[in-house]
Amino acid sequence: MIRALAGLLLAVPWSLSAQPAPESRFEVASIKPTPADQYNGSSGIKSGHGRITASGVTLKRCIIGAYGVGPSQIVGGPPWLDSDRFEIAAKADQPLGDAGLMTMLQTLLADRFKLALHHETRTLEALVLEVAKSGPKLEKAESEGSSTDSHRGGITGRSLSMDHFAWVLARALNVPVVNQTGLEGNFNFKLEWSPDADKPVKPGEIPADTGPSIYAALQEQLGLRLASRKAPVDVLVIDHAERPTEN
Repeated sequence: MIRALAGLLLAVPWSLSAQPAPESRFEVASIKPTPADQYNGSSGIKSGHGRITASGVTLKRCIIGAYGVGPSQIVGGPPWLDSDRFEIAAKADQPLGDAGLMTMLQTLLADRFKLALHHETRTLEALVLEVAKSGPKLEKAESEGSSTDSHRGGITGRSLSMDHFAWVLARALNVPVVNQTGLEGNFNFKLEWSPDADKPVKPGEIPADTGPSIYAALQEQLGLRLASRKAPVDVLVIDHAERPTEN
């Protein structure tokens, strides 16, 4: 199945490594600037069956996908990191899964954008995932194969570790989430919330019954909670990047 990665990556988070294997390269790859008159305000990456297709993506968006990090975990870079947009089409010589494709994307970014980066652990404002006072309400996974289906207002995961679930939450909330539950093993998750629950209400307006926020849903449905505090977070520091030449 081809997975759309416009808002959330739906696969297992890749290792936060700045050193992709040199042999992990696409058989064919093309990178071109997105024509200004063709950019309609939307962008995204699709991957699957040994191929990656990206439209209207920035280098920062590519780094987010290739390394499985959130925007707040990318530090430094040139001024055009989050403004210049590109069209990318790449094909591996075999039908690899997402993990292998993202490793190849790391190499492609190093080759074509001359991207050089390293990772550091920094203390940042983050959300810490903890067990609620009521205790966890989690289903232990029996199967080994993991999968994640994320959409606006919902996450369904099978056989995920708590570290992986924290990563999925971080992508949904666009802020680092650190697992401090102490729970070992893999679990099945189904979390549903109202994306509009935290929407501000204008004076005199009657708030709509939108349903629980993601914070309330976590506690009610899974027996977990998110607390805001400073915590050690892995970040990628960009040392160098160049605009790629056209194919």
